[in-house]
Amino acid sequence: MDETLSLGRIAGVRVGLNWSVLVIVALVTVALAHSEFPSAHPGHSALLYWALALLAAIVFLASLLAHELAHAVVARRNGVQVDGITLWMLGGAARLHSEAPTPGAELRIAAVGPLTSLLAGGVFAGIAAGLHALHASGLVVEAVVWLSAINVMLAVFNALPAAPLDGGRLLRAYLWHRTGDRLRATRGASAAGRALGWFMVLTGFAAVWFGHNLSGLWPALIGWFLIGAATTEARQAELRSVLGSVPVHRVMTPNPVTVPDTATLADFLAEGPFGPYRHSAFPVLTADGSVAGLLTVRRVEATPAQARASTTVREVMRPLAEIITAAPQEPMLDLLPRLEAALYAARWSSTKGASSASSPSPTSAVPCPGRAGPPRRSRTPGSSGTRSMESSRALSRGTLNQTGRVSGLVSTDDPDRPVEQAEYFVPGP
Repeated sequence: MDETLSLGRIAGVRVGLNWSVLVIVALVTVALAHSEFPSAHPGHSALLYWALALLAAIVFLASLLAHELAHAVVARRNGVQVDGITLWMLGGAARLHSEAPTPGAELRIAAVGPLTSLLAGGVFAGIAAGLHALHASGLVVEAVVWLSAINVMLAVFNALPAAPLDGGRLLRAYLWHRTGDRLRATRGASAAGRALGWFMVLTGFAAVWFGHNLSGLWPALIGWFLIGAATTEARQAELRSVLGSVPVHRVMTPNPVTVPDTATLADFLAEGPFGPYRHSAFPVLTADGSVAGLLTVRRVEATPAQARASTTVREVMRPLAEIITAAPQEPMLDLLPRLEAALYAARWSSTKGASSASSPSPTSAVPCPGRAGPPRRSRTPGSSGTRSMESSRALSRGTLNQTGRVSGLVSTDDPDRPVEQAEYFVPGP
C-alpha cells in the first residue's frame, strides 16, 4: 500500500499515511458522534459529540501505529530490516525488507503486535477507571472505554490463525518449526487466511441480504482483502522457492547495447538502437570500457530537441553511484528485496516534495521484479506512449560488478505498470 503523506520517522522507521485512511477516520467519527455517544450519554451538544468522536478516531490511529511500530522494533532486533509503515483504510502495514530468519524470530515479530494492542486496551481501561473514580464526564469516560474495547478487539482479531493476520504468522511459525519447511508452512497459513476471508465475505453479505444490515459490508470488505492478501502471500512464497536457486545471469539478456559517454544525444538517436535491441535503457561506457552510468529513453526525451546535438550522454545519464549493483552469480531471490526497498524509498522520497530530476516520483521508482523474461520492444523518443513507458524507467537502477564490465540485461515487469518494462544491468565476469 503506497503512502500519500509522509509523517517522517518514528523510532528510526519511516511512517506514512495512505489517503484511504480518511475512510476509517470518517467511519469511526460518524459512528461515534451520530450513534454511540448520543445513545450512551444524551443531552450534550452536537459539537462536543463530533469533536470527541474525531479525537477518539485519531487516538485509534495512534494505537494502530503503536501496533505496527512494535512489529518494526522487534523485527529489527531479530535482524530483519524495516522499510517503513503505512496506515491505510483497513489498518496498518509494516514493510519488512526480508522474511524472519527462524521460526522463533517469526513468532516474536508476529506476537508483539497483538500483545501491544492488548496492552493498549488495558491502559485505556485503567484510564477509564481512573476518570470514573474522579467523577469525570461520563461522555469522556465512554470515549476512553471505547478505545479500550476497540484495541482489545483489534488484538483478538489479529490473533486469528490466518494469513496475513499476525495469528497467521504465528501459525506459520508453528508449522515451520514442526515441519522445517517454510514454504509448506506458508501454504498452510495462506489456506487458513483464504478460508477466514471467504467466511467473512459470506457472513457479511448474508447480514446485508437477510438482515438488511449494511454494516455487513465492512466484514465482507475485510474478508475480500484477506483472500487477496493470503493468495498473494502464497504466490510470493512459491516465487521465492523457485528463485532461491536461480542466479541473476540465468535471467539476463546477454551482451546489451552500450553507449559511449562522449556521444551526443543526437548521435545516440541517429544510431537508432531502439527497434532491433528492444530496450529503453543502455549502459554508458567510458573510453577505457568501464561503466559510467545508465541512459534511459526518458532522459533523452526530457532534453529539448534543439539541445540534443550539443548535449553529451554523460550529462544526462544516471551516475553509477546511484545504481544498485549485483554479481552475476547472486541469487535473484537476494536481489528482489533490494529492488523492493529501492521502490519504497523512492516513493517515500517523492512524498516529501523532491523533484523527479533528483529523486524518483511515485511512478518512476525502482519496481520489484515480477516475471523474468525477454524485454519487449520499446518505442523511440517522441513516439506515442514513450512518456508513459519511460516514467517507470527514469530512475531504475542497474546491476554490475566492480570490474565495470557489463555482460547482460535483466528485464522484469513493473507491477505498477503491467504493460511496461523495467531493466537492470547484469555485471560481467
